[in-house]
This record gives sequence, C-alpha cells and structure tokens, in this order.
Amino acid sequence: MIVYDGLWEVLKEKGISQYKLINTYGISPSQLTRLKRNEGVSTNTIGRFCEILDCSVSDIMQYKKSNIS
Repeated sequence: MIVYDGLWEVLKEKGISQYKLINTYGISPSQLTRLKRNEGVSTNTIGRFCEILDCSVSDIMQYKKSNIS
C-alpha cells in the first residue's frame, strides 16, 4: 500500500496550505482528497507535487507492506 504521510509533513515544513495548493498551484480538491485517503493518483500528480515542494518522490510517498495473506 502506498501512503502519503510524508506529503503532509513536507507541506507543513514548507508552510504551504491546501488552500494555496488549490488556488495558487491549480491542484484539484479531488486529488487532495485521494491523497488524504491514500488512494491511487497519477505519476503526473506526484511529479507536480515534487515540483511545487522542491522535493523527491520518497519525501512525499512511501510503500508500506499490507498484512494481506
């Protein structure tokens, strides 16, 4: 499972609000909702966040092994 916990930490560190992401950078509210729910998003979306936040993919997303048997 991919989790985006790092994204929220980087946003906080850089002082960028969700409001600013939507109104300044054109990120759609639905994409933010998908990220909050750890749902799938496109690599284009991930790349956009890396550009906005000047960070790497590993800073904003992480793979966590699920306990599915």
